[in-house]
Amino acid sequence: MKNIFYFPNRVLLIALISIMGHAGLHAEAAFGKQPRDLLFFSTQLTPFDEAEKMRTILLKGFEKKVVFKPEDNRLVFEKVIAGSGGDRPDLIGGSHGDFISLKSHGILMDLSLFDPLWEKNKILGKYIDMAKIDDNFQYYIPWMQATYIMVANKKSLSFLPKGADINHLSFEQLFAWAKNIQNATGTNRLGFPGAKKGLMHRFLQGCLYPSFTGGMVTGIDSLDCVVMWRYFKRLWGCVNEWSLSFSHMEEPLLSDEVWIAWDHTARLINVFKSRPDDFIAFPCPSGPKGRGFMVVMAGLGLPGYAENKQAAIQLIRYLTRPAVQSQMPSNIGFFPVVNAEGNIKMSKGIQNIYNAVVRQSASGDAVMATLPSGLGRLNEAFNTSYLVAFSQIVLRGKDIASVLIRQLNRLEHIFEMTGAPCWPPDGYSPGPCKVNLTGEISGRTSDE
Repeated sequence: MKNIFYFPNRVLLIALISIMGHAGLHAEAAFGKQPRDLLFFSTQLTPFDEAEKMRTILLKGFEKKVVFKPEDNRLVFEKVIAGSGGDRPDLIGGSHGDFISLKSHGILMDLSLFDPLWEKNKILGKYIDMAKIDDNFQYYIPWMQATYIMVANKKSLSFLPKGADINHLSFEQLFAWAKNIQNATGTNRLGFPGAKKGLMHRFLQGCLYPSFTGGMVTGIDSLDCVVMWRYFKRLWGCVNEWSLSFSHMEEPLLSDEVWIAWDHTARLINVFKSRPDDFIAFPCPSGPKGRGFMVVMAGLGLPGYAENKQAAIQLIRYLTRPAVQSQMPSNIGFFPVVNAEGNIKMSKGIQNIYNAVVRQSASGDAVMATLPSGLGRLNEAFNTSYLVAFSQIVLRGKDIASVLIRQLNRLEHIFEMTGAPCWPPDGYSPGPCKVNLTGEISGRTSDE
């Protein structure tokens, strides 16, 4: 039987394939198979409008075709990255915590092996160091940052307590402010995103717990945490009654239902786009341990199996250019990671948000928290433990110490099951994070 791939001049065939290889094509291309488009898989920019702006605005100037696929299910994300969920991506976009989780898969390339991508585009050094996680391996290149801030309608400013500075507000002053509005208007104008798709758990994890206990998890077994929940029960008496139905604070702010709110910067963009002269952004309040806030760092990583490595590297360079970075705040609500030396132009409203972001991180009493990491399939259970504590203590009036001990037990189990180390503000740990460090309320049955 004759060979169906018989070619009368084998030397000519070999030469032809060699030429095509030097042209950057796969040998299969000789038989009609074309390289596929660059696949960019990301846990970031999952809302429809953000994903569309990524495709139509931020990626518009890139010379190659990119298929941008956002995915908010972390289990699906890790399955795809591991190579068992369909097409393998060429480029990975994820949070700092996503890359910590992916580290265990051993599939990420060390991006320090390429020419320094951050020097030309002037990515800030502190973010580059953060992307090395715990060694000199460059797991990702910083892409964009965001955080959570406070916003106030300017009509509320006349009710600020005497001597209060909105850029250096304490939690006690926030309570006095909300109480003044309540007394003067008969309405509760402070709001939080407490609905199912809201980010209330991030307020607890990144703002409230660090400000009162100094940590996200290691201060739970402390009297400081009891004091914190007593405070929040008082504050909730001034919170708008519809807060448990708010997913985003944009609508209640623009409708004047709420005058003071907390939310993710990306979810506040339209407030400042629509009415830039009516609102002011400001840092989270401070508590006894400092000014807790949560930073969201997103990066770009390269899996070793990527088919289009060079195109992926080109895309990393493109997305970290100051000209592209400057388009992010007004379109997707994330902020640059580059030092553009004043070349990044922002509208008045977006600049208002950015000023609050900078003041918050530069505050002398700042206590920075990062997103939970290394929890895998138990990430949702971790988040839920904070919402359960809030529901039982604030909404149902359960005993604070008893609720905290139950939360403590849940979190200990989660860390034992996952082996996840601590993260900021609790500091990195060599092994699974230890929650019950102080023992101040363990075994108690009453917070009184």
